Amino acid sequence: MTSKAFVWIWLPQTPEPVVAGQISLIQGKYHFVYGRTYLERQHSISLSPIELPLQRGTFEPEGLNEIHSCLRDAAPDAWGRRLLDYKYPNLSELDYLLLSSSNRIGALDFQQSGTHYKARESTPPQLQDLLQAAQLIEARKPLPPELDQALLHGTSVGGARPKALMTDNRKQYIAKFSSSTDHYDIVKAEYVAMKLAKMAGINVAQVRLEHTLGKDVLLVERFDRIAHHDFFERRIMLSGLSLLKLNEMEARYASYPQLAKLIRHQFKKPIKSLHEIYKRIIFNILIGNTDDHARNHAAFWDGTALSLTPAYDICPQNRTGREATQAMNLEGKQGNHSTLANALSVCHIYRLEEWQAKEIINIIISVINDHWQTVCHEANLSQIERDRLWKNAVLNPYCFEGWG
Repeated sequence: MTSKAFVWIWLPQTPEPVVAGQISLIQGKYHFVYGRTYLERQHSISLSPIELPLQRGTFEPEGLNEIHSCLRDAAPDAWGRRLLDYKYPNLSELDYLLLSSSNRIGALDFQQSGTHYKARESTPPQLQDLLQAAQLIEARKPLPPELDQALLHGTSVGGARPKALMTDNRKQYIAKFSSSTDHYDIVKAEYVAMKLAKMAGINVAQVRLEHTLGKDVLLVERFDRIAHHDFFERRIMLSGLSLLKLNEMEARYASYPQLAKLIRHQFKKPIKSLHEIYKRIIFNILIGNTDDHARNHAAFWDGTALSLTPAYDICPQNRTGREATQAMNLEGKQGNHSTLANALSVCHIYRLEEWQAKEIINIIISVINDHWQTVCHEANLSQIERDRLWKNAVLNPYCFEGWG
């Protein structure tokens, strides 16, 4: 089992990475130390202003954390780990970092060498190769040699569902595939939700639908990459989970008021960011996205200040009961219940007067009502699927209890 690795970072507006420091396994926890050369570098920045300020000394993960959350952000989640487990047994947290794709989310990578950087991917694969590899993995079937390399491009992406990274026409994307366990058309449902969110004035990742090998694929344009003439600039990203210094097991303790407090104190343009978060809360409630956990929120870090990334992973969730709650606690007058009245009760936390919050709510309701059918038609979502979502996940009557 590997016990040490070097952390490489792409500093803002630079084409090549430099060594920032080293991770070492000490008594069951991964300690981090910045390299002396990095600390002396003129334009060096911390990996996280929350967990790893730019200073000498050894940093030990706090609480139950095995590894600092800002480093865990760069690691594979359930799907990526499943891909790596397919090839390698008994992997440690550090193994997942060292074996997964170097084109990971954010601006970090992990290497066994502190002097020579070698990326762990070759020529970008075709979309159909990525889809075929994902389908074979889901079916627990062996991969032919020609698809083995395609597997690597899905190892560093977060989330539990099948996905992979790809490049097309000077843009980088996360390709999200349907799963054999889907009970409804999640790929198209997410497309519809993301399009409606944009229409509602929310800053969201750009999305498009593709069809290959008889399957729909959602392409989400990566906002952690900026295309320059001859290279892609990488942007440091920190998830809501790492901003709150929580691990996966503690995610249920994350709340929107905690995130709002952090935004007030450490974000650039805090008032604008608070208003944006409130819009996202309202949209999630109305569209039926109850999977708004802390990993589905993130910030850019440029070494000076934090700023909200575009919203992502907004998708109506299948609903069976009447009531619903959000993944991150609203801490309103009705606790965590997914109602507009509950969200309105905490609008002051987001520096909004009640009339301003009501205006936001009414605009989003109108956008969903007015554009639902148009966007569903654009996505070629069947009438059966529309009926499954409408007034169930989307604009469920429970949202409006106590409202108006």
